[in-house]
Amino acid sequence: MPGTGNKAARRSVRTYGLEEVHLADLTVKGLKMRKAVAPAGTEFDQTEPSWPRWAKSEADAPPSAPTAQGIAQQLEIVQQEVDALRGELSAVRRRDETLNFYMHRLDEELRLAARLQQDFLPKMLPRLGPVHFHALFRPAGYVSGDLYDVMRLDERRIGFYIADAVGHGMPAALLTMFIKHSLVTKEIVHDCYRLLTPAEALSRLNIGLIDQNLSQAAFATALYGIIDVDTLEVTIARAGHPAPLVLRNGGALDSLECDGPLLGIFSDATFTDAKLTLSAGERLLLYTDGIEVAFCDDHTLDTQRWREELMSRMTLPTEQLLTDFAGRLDRESGSLEPKDDLTMVVLEVEP
Repeated sequence: MPGTGNKAARRSVRTYGLEEVHLADLTVKGLKMRKAVAPAGTEFDQTEPSWPRWAKSEADAPPSAPTAQGIAQQLEIVQQEVDALRGELSAVRRRDETLNFYMHRLDEELRLAARLQQDFLPKMLPRLGPVHFHALFRPAGYVSGDLYDVMRLDERRIGFYIADAVGHGMPAALLTMFIKHSLVTKEIVHDCYRLLTPAEALSRLNIGLIDQNLSQAAFATALYGIIDVDTLEVTIARAGHPAPLVLRNGGALDSLECDGPLLGIFSDATFTDAKLTLSAGERLLLYTDGIEVAFCDDHTLDTQRWREELMSRMTLPTEQLLTDFAGRLDRESGSLEPKDDLTMVVLEVEP
């Protein structure tokens, strides 16, 4: 009968679809719809589909077993990637070895520079009459932009200075070396000599620094002073440097003010001398500005705290005071990475 084959086919489709649902408990609506909407007269193959019964479509079926040629191609690709990674790893190792070599050489050179700078510092501070000197020198890195020196000028006078080059590291350290060798403390005329006043010495140092006409801006602060060990009269001049402090016998902390701009800026800069007379048991403290930030953290800026730490130790002998103060710095947060170089020089008159 006409259409009988189509009806049988449709029944077989329905039966096939129901059979799939029953056997695998899966919905194969997409399969039923594709076969059910086939046009009349289409021949249906009632044999099993080419993919497993549990698969919804041919795309869900597992891939066919790879051939030997395909496996060989995949292995070749993997081998090429491994070889490329080995080459990159070898290049990284060579780069690291080169970097380590240069870092080691730089470390050795900086250590040598640090030892050389230490050699320029006074190995023994002079002691004349009742006057003694003590120092605390702490670079922020290998080398320091701070420098100090104490030298005997004649039979009864001692000169002392402290300088701080603007910046850190090697450039600042090199500038301090220039300052050390350019500071003139006396002039000799025939068979006589004349000690320059601190103001005159700083003025000549300032001109000498400007005359170098350095390619990079090179500024520095400095303080130079002279003490007469017979009269205990101190004369100082400063060039933009923090004012020295006088630790009085009664526990007071006074500041000795005098004017003067930074070194290396104005060729016509003028400096003035300031004088004071110390008494037995009193001390004069010179310092660089690194001490003002030594007790500051990243959130607070307390530039006066160091004075409190100092005053709490004023009853200690000078050497013990500096040792204890250094220990307090070591216990401070961030002491392993100091913000600035720190130098303190104490002139002490024995009681």
